[in-house]
Amino acid sequence: MVPTPLEPALPAISTTDGEREMLRQFLDFYRAVLARKAHGLSAQQLNTAIVPSDLTIGGLILHMTGVEEGWFSQWFLDRPIGPPWDAIDWDADPDWELHNVDAFAPDEMLTMFNNSCERSRQIEAAARSLDEIAARTGDDGRRYSLRWIMIHMVEEYARHCGHADFIRQALDGTVGE
Repeated sequence: MVPTPLEPALPAISTTDGEREMLRQFLDFYRAVLARKAHGLSAQQLNTAIVPSDLTIGGLILHMTGVEEGWFSQWFLDRPIGPPWDAIDWDADPDWELHNVDAFAPDEMLTMFNNSCERSRQIEAAARSLDEIAARTGDDGRRYSLRWIMIHMVEEYARHCGHADFIRQALDGTVGE
């Protein structure tokens, strides 16, 4: 297999900026890593699992699109979540996004992901500080600061970009961030 060059270029991460800017940079870095893992893959490749697992790169893209919408729009601002998430019966299939990759063309899926990331960036930028508390409270009564959400998002992306590393290398030999 000839590896596909990974695109787009990864954003730089400063080693001296303040906390908020550094969180933004790390989150944007992992957003870009995940998008790069999908670059150049066909619809079939985006829906290919390589181990006994439901994980595919397309499933990870859809999952993180929903996670972006969930934490920033739904939890932080208490906005209703939009399509396609609002029409899903999550009780019937809690992993809907992993099982429905074939419902989306690759470009459509990546556009949804990029648009969701941009909405999240705008929501974060509009917040007064990382100490701002999300509008929604968890079922257990817990409250979440924007700082917690940003750190949690970095953790989510780091974990899933690791999954995408294995899948992409198995698909076409491409390695790297």
